Amino acid sequence: MARGSWTRRRVGVVVAVGVAVLVGALAFNASRGSNSPPTTQPISPSSPAATGGRGFFGLPGIKKIRHVVVIMQENRSFDSYFGTYPGANGIAMKNGAPVVCAPDPAQKTCIKPFPDHADVNVGGPHAAASARNDIGDGQMLGFVREARNAQHACADVNNPNCALLRAAGAGTDVMGYHTQSDIPNYWAYAKNFVLQDRMFEPNASWSLPEHLFQVSEWSAACTMHNRPGSCTNALEQPGPTPPNGSPLRPGKVGVPIYAWTDLTYLLHKHKVSWGYFVVAGSEPDCEDDAAIACAPVKQNARTPGIWNPLPYFDTVRNNDQLGNIQSVDHFYKAAHQGTLPAVSWVVPSGDLSEHPPGRISAGMSYVTSLVNAVMRGPDWNSTAIFLAWDDWGGFYDHVVPPRVDVNGYGLRVPGLVISPYAKRGHVDHQTLSFDAYVKFIEDDFLRSQRLDPETDGRPDPRPTVREDVPILGDLRNDFDFSQPPRPPLLLPVHPRTTLTG
Repeated sequence: MARGSWTRRRVGVVVAVGVAVLVGALAFNASRGSNSPPTTQPISPSSPAATGGRGFFGLPGIKKIRHVVVIMQENRSFDSYFGTYPGANGIAMKNGAPVVCAPDPAQKTCIKPFPDHADVNVGGPHAAASARNDIGDGQMLGFVREARNAQHACADVNNPNCALLRAAGAGTDVMGYHTQSDIPNYWAYAKNFVLQDRMFEPNASWSLPEHLFQVSEWSAACTMHNRPGSCTNALEQPGPTPPNGSPLRPGKVGVPIYAWTDLTYLLHKHKVSWGYFVVAGSEPDCEDDAAIACAPVKQNARTPGIWNPLPYFDTVRNNDQLGNIQSVDHFYKAAHQGTLPAVSWVVPSGDLSEHPPGRISAGMSYVTSLVNAVMRGPDWNSTAIFLAWDDWGGFYDHVVPPRVDVNGYGLRVPGLVISPYAKRGHVDHQTLSFDAYVKFIEDDFLRSQRLDPETDGRPDPRPTVREDVPILGDLRNDFDFSQPPRPPLLLPVHPRTTLTG
């Protein structure tokens, strides 16, 4: 869309479950009783939201939140996790049975959504073309077709874009949905805090562009360092991917140039602390966005990549902020000590990400350990945790995404807000995307300064200032800042589930 209008604006093979990180984190939590039953202390009923005025701690509304934690998992649609959640816009049912189906060209039938208790799924492709084909003309019927046509296996085991994956559910499990008994902790967070049923991926594409949007509100390809004007919109491929484990060497062939402005630039400028915490292991998505599976690519806090793009940003290097990108054990330590930065992003490894073929149970245990760590720490009473899944992973969802510009929105994903000020059992029907996280951070810590080329001091040609899109909801509506901070809801890291396999 033209400037001047209001739019001026991807798995590793399954391995042992995150042994080093998860065992350490779970041992820490177990020693503190995290496997005990959920807290059952009475919680005051929510009173009307008070986003303005002074309240607890003498702070006005949103200012009670001094720590924002964004936990980003991978590859699940809203319907695949919360399609049967009461009160949410889920799978259309009649007499307890789905009334919708998606055509299966291989079997010449139509597959209805079905309960899927498998701990390991296959999913479908999730590149930009897959998003378009899944959505089709708005009937949301392309999921099985896309999965059937996807690349499931390769004869060459050394092909980094593939793995020897052939599962019985390949092509059809995209229509499966998980129930409360499969993912009890996620449903418990929804029942006790906030579930968002119109949270859309900001970009209609795969993981790398989404992670760029998450920290910068744009995905671009640039030709010159420190020249934001040299960047052009790139929904699918925002730059070459470096060799496995290659160090950051600006100008090296194969290393992308991210010269546009990201949120850390504004945070640094306003002296607001931030941290980007990475689980060592394998990347949770494939370098080839159209592939379902691939050979694992190693990642840690010092390996820039799909889920760790900040080391490539000129602003991060120029501001000497590379040290803010750390291993996830620093997050657990900060939560324990009460030294969380104002803004935290937490990134899993492939084994813990829930990206097929990662186990759902492993991801849920990992996420629970993160949330428990915050809840047990001194910063709980001033923290908002935003939990989401980065893209739909090829899984069925019935809601047509709104179009706000050439990049998105993408398909609907689960979103949860966990905070002592979050409304209890609230289902938020606002139209949201991860842009709302950035907007909330800006409103809380940056006096509502936006990543706006006209005002941020580093003009770039991004098509839209996403925080200002009129249909974007306001996350402040998910909080009741007039209520006293609610006590923690400590959940078992290894809950009993009906997951199989």
